[in-house]
Formats: sequence, structure tokens, C-alpha cells
Amino acid sequence: MNVLILGSGGREHAFAWKISQSSLCKKLLIAPGNAGTSKIGENINISLNDFNGIKEICIKEKIEMLIVGPEDPLVNGITDFFKDDEKLKHITVIGPSKKGAQLEGSKEFSKKFMSKYNIPTAKYKSFTKDTLKDGYIFLESLNPPYVLKADGLAAGKGVLIIDDIEESKIILEDMLINRRFGNASNTVIIEEYLSGIELSVFVLTDGVSYKILPCAKDYKRIGEGDTGLNTGGMGAISPVPFVDRFFIEKVENEIIKPTIKGLRKENIDYKGFIFIGLMVENGNPKVIEYNVRMGDPETEVVIPRIKSDLLNLFNGIKNGSFSEIDFNISEKYATTVMLVSGGYPEKYIKGEKISGLDKINDSTIFHSGTLKINNNLITNGGRVLAITSTGNSIQESLEKSFNNAEKIKFKGKYYRKDIGFDLI
Repeated sequence: MNVLILGSGGREHAFAWKISQSSLCKKLLIAPGNAGTSKIGENINISLNDFNGIKEICIKEKIEMLIVGPEDPLVNGITDFFKDDEKLKHITVIGPSKKGAQLEGSKEFSKKFMSKYNIPTAKYKSFTKDTLKDGYIFLESLNPPYVLKADGLAAGKGVLIIDDIEESKIILEDMLINRRFGNASNTVIIEEYLSGIELSVFVLTDGVSYKILPCAKDYKRIGEGDTGLNTGGMGAISPVPFVDRFFIEKVENEIIKPTIKGLRKENIDYKGFIFIGLMVENGNPKVIEYNVRMGDPETEVVIPRIKSDLLNLFNGIKNGSFSEIDFNISEKYATTVMLVSGGYPEKYIKGEKISGLDKINDSTIFHSGTLKINNNLITNGGRVLAITSTGNSIQESLEKSFNNAEKIKFKGKYYRKDIGFDLI
């Protein structure tokens, strides 16, 4: 089978790493990919939203399956583009339709969906510039801190948590009137703040049946002790110790089953991943958000724990045998520590030479922001490398990741030394 993966980060490198191990994989292409993916497949330099260019690649390379990594092309309708094109409709796309992608592309859509299908989530209301004053009144009905979310995609920056009521009102006005996040904040959702432990649960579905993937916990803040600015993710752990089969059954019955049922009732074509971001308080899960793809860096700990052939699972979605395929997960722990450029998540420098990868033992390195130029590996993003290790405990796997983090060198390198601190 000829496979094309869209994306360029650690998530896509993890997909490529896993799929390249499948006996079903004949040719593997990654667009645009990174220095890591170039070692296990062929990189093709193209924009994720150049659908016509992607079409040409698929026809030329006789692609039979397209795996969409990031959310942007899904929200922009790449699955529908393939389905509606005579030359592409035979290609299986792992990723939901444009309507299904609204679960991530529109906070208002997802909150209404959760409300309609009785999926536990935070109390909320949505507002536009015409109802700004109503937004002030709703803020006053809540206890601090106050959560403001831009309705659309805002490059991971559209969710703000503010302690002060007056500051919240000013920021709400800035979002709605001054278009702080452009069209993404034409509508703003205000919701009650949920406290507890964050957890990510992942599901792969053919739209009817589903398989629950390993759960994970990631670490978003740049500083140790979960302080400082939010990032794309500084590390992740899987499994999460407090998650037992009874808790997963609760999540399945209260959240996963109603979600799949709701998608079917809405006639939404959904073949792909559902990332369910949860807040867990006193053993009770509530949905913070849906994502319509795998998370990053969570993918880097989830995929290594899947013992089954991932491409065979995808192929089951293609031929209708998905529900019948056995799905096995390793009992081992997986941990990822992310190496980032100095200054990230604010201004940082690209183009720093990376060394030390030849000294790595007992870990798998997933590239996130790297380039190969003149045989030199250089940094090409804020998040540079994900160091993933497995072991019989969180401590054992983290020790491997931290030891190898010290061996890799590039100017300005930074990583959190306390990943998993709250779980040990």
C-alpha cells in the first residue's frame, strides 16, 4: 500500500515510524515532513492546504491512503475534497469530513454538540460583538478564574484564563471588537473554570465502531512546576497511573459512546481520531475540548504503546473490517521529554546545529522541528526533538529520556526536568 502522511511534526514522525514497520506499507511519503521522517520515507515539500498540489502527488505516486496529521487541512475540508473528486475518491482519508472537523474548528459547535448529547462539560454561553454587554453580565455570574475561548482556530492561543473580572471584560472586548484573534474570535465562548487533573483520551473510529487508544497526560507550561507560558507541549506520560478500567468504562459510557452516537445522528462522516481533552475532579470526567486529530507530544507516547499494526487498523477502516481487528496495547510506560529552542514559546532562533544523536541509547527520537542542510541537522522550530523512552515504571522510562536529553546538544537547548513530577 502506498501511504501519504500530511504534516511535519513529532506526531507525523511517530506515525511514519509506526507505519513503516507494517508489512502492508509499500511506499511511504510525508508532506512536508522533517529531517527525521526523511530517514524512513520520502519527504515532499508542499503546503498542507495546497489541495490541488496534494492531488497531483497522490495521482503520480498512486497513493491509496492519506493520513492527515494536523487539524488545519481537516477544518478546511481536505476529506471532502478527496471524496468529491473522481480521481481521488478511491483513496481512504484518515480524518473526518469538514463538518466533523468542526468539533475542533468551532468551540461553539462542539459545546452545542456536547449539550445536545448530554456529554459532561463546563457551563458556558457564546457571545458576539452585538451581545458584548450580555457577556459582561454572564462573567459576573461566574466565579474566578474566567475562561474565554475564541470560537475558531487560533494557533493554540485562543483560550485565555483570567483571574480578574475587570481584566476579563477588557479582554472580551478586545477579542470581539478589536478582533484579537481575527475571524477566530468573531464569536467568543465564556465558560466556567474546571479544576482537577487534565487527561487526554484518544479514540480511533470508522464512524460506527471505535477502539480506545492509550490515554496520556501532557505538560503544556514552559516552566517547571507547571509555571509560565503555555506551549505546544513539553512532554507526556502514558499510561496515567490513576486511570483504571473502571474510570475508562465511565469515560466510555458517559463520553465516548454518546460522541459516536451523536456523530451518527448528525450524519457526520467521521473516519479517524478523536482526541478528548478531559478535566477529572473527584473521579468525574468533563470534556474540556475535542480535537479531531492526535495530540503532540501525546502521539509520541501513545503510538509506541500500540502493539497492533496501525496501518492494518487504518486498512480495516477502508475495507469495513475495523471492528473485527484485534487491538493490543503494551503494559509498559512511555514518556516523552521535549527539547525546545531557547526563548520558546516566544521569540526563538532557528538554524542551530544539533549534535549527539549518535550517542542515544534506549530511547526513540521523534523529530519535531528539524532540517537537514549540507549533511548538518539544524533546528527549524520551537519544539525540536521528542525523546521517547519505555520502561516498567514512569521513573525508569523518564530516567532514560532525561539521560539522553543531556547527550543532545544545540545552542539554547531547554527542556523541563520535572515531566511526570505530579504522577510519581
